[in-house]
Amino acid sequence: MSLGIYLVGYLILIGGVTYGMHLAHIPQHWIVVVDLVLVGAAILTGVTSTRQKDPS
Repeated sequence: MSLGIYLVGYLILIGGVTYGMHLAHIPQHWIVVVDLVLVGAAILTGVTSTRQKDPS
């Protein structure tokens, strides 16, 4: 799998979560916190899933 595919998927997820939180009238600072956590999870998941194994 490509890192780009993971990141595009997570960007769609983050956009949907952000929009839902906005519609639920959640304060903006909490939306930013959740977005930062999701971006971190996206990077960790994408890198660990697409990383090549180191040669022995």
